[in-house]
Amino acid sequence: MAYAIVIISLFLDGILSNFIPYMLNDSSWLIPMFTLTSIGIVYPFFQKEPRKYYVFVFIIGFLYDLFYTNLLFTNAILFLLSAFLIAFLHRKLRVQWFSNILLIMLQLTTYQLLYAFLLFIFNVVPITWEAIGYIITHTLLINVIYGEILYFLCYFLPKKRRLN
Repeated sequence: MAYAIVIISLFLDGILSNFIPYMLNDSSWLIPMFTLTSIGIVYPFFQKEPRKYYVFVFIIGFLYDLFYTNLLFTNAILFLLSAFLIAFLHRKLRVQWFSNILLIMLQLTTYQLLYAFLLFIFNVVPITWEAIGYIITHTLLINVIYGEILYFLCYFLPKKRRLN
């Protein structure tokens, strides 16, 4: 079930990026990062085998790099760091619908800040604080909604496959 959620999210990122403009200062409030959001949602399925989760997240990050960016291993490493953050927060918090919103917001903000930092360090793209703020605020809306939909879908599954 977890594999299907993340793979569907990976393809939804590509499909929606064709229809939603992703230019800076565009009028879109919808910048999809469904793959990253779904990685946070499916962690409870892997709670008893975290090594398998980290390998899975690294592979998904590599596929994300392969399909959507030209920066090989950048997103794979950032997704892996995000997976470590998710695992840490899941051990410290009891994830419910509201804490899930906060977890998604923290995960996306941390990812965007690390990604912007890497772009700044390696001087790939000129980046400003306004651009970072724009991307973070425009990423949160659709991804929090998507994360909550996934959370409730996984929560109402039969007990054998359910979260928590």
